[in-house]
Amino acid sequence: MSSEKNTAQDKNLRDHVDPSQVNCLNETHEHSLKSILPKGSDSAYLESDADEQLLLNVYFTQRVRLRSIVIQTNEEHIAQGPKIVKLFMNRSSIGFEDVEDASEAQTAQTLQFTEDDVQNGKAIPLRYVRFQNVDSIHIFVASNQEDEETTRIDRIEFFGNLNEGTKDLSGLQREEE
Repeated sequence: MSSEKNTAQDKNLRDHVDPSQVNCLNETHEHSLKSILPKGSDSAYLESDADEQLLLNVYFTQRVRLRSIVIQTNEEHIAQGPKIVKLFMNRSSIGFEDVEDASEAQTAQTLQFTEDDVQNGKAIPLRYVRFQNVDSIHIFVASNQEDEETTRIDRIEFFGNLNEGTKDLSGLQREEE
């Protein structure tokens, strides 16, 4: 399976995030997800409140095909950068009770970010065949790099394409085999 086959054709889906629907559980009021999505200022960041966990709920204005995700934390706060992240999709409502003990079968993908990944904003490939028809993505940050009290995210971006039909789904099935 080739996750990076068409990366040159992928675009930043920032303009297709629905800011009126975006929300995050366990965020501080001063540093919220809405401050960094769809396009935050250079000084804006998201920070967890009571502990290191965050649950980001991001809704798109139309269905998309996701290829990769970027989560970045500034170098001076790298210890607070996300480490274990579970991705879920297309849920109408989701809470911590739905994600903390979710099995691998219930999770669209589990990612383990390195310090280099979050410091440099490295695009992490997603299992493209699973992310073909996405109207919402739910990102559970289970832990951070150095077990800090809070988690910090300075930038989050999604790369892929708008879902303009199913004309190439047969090719996608062959690609996974």
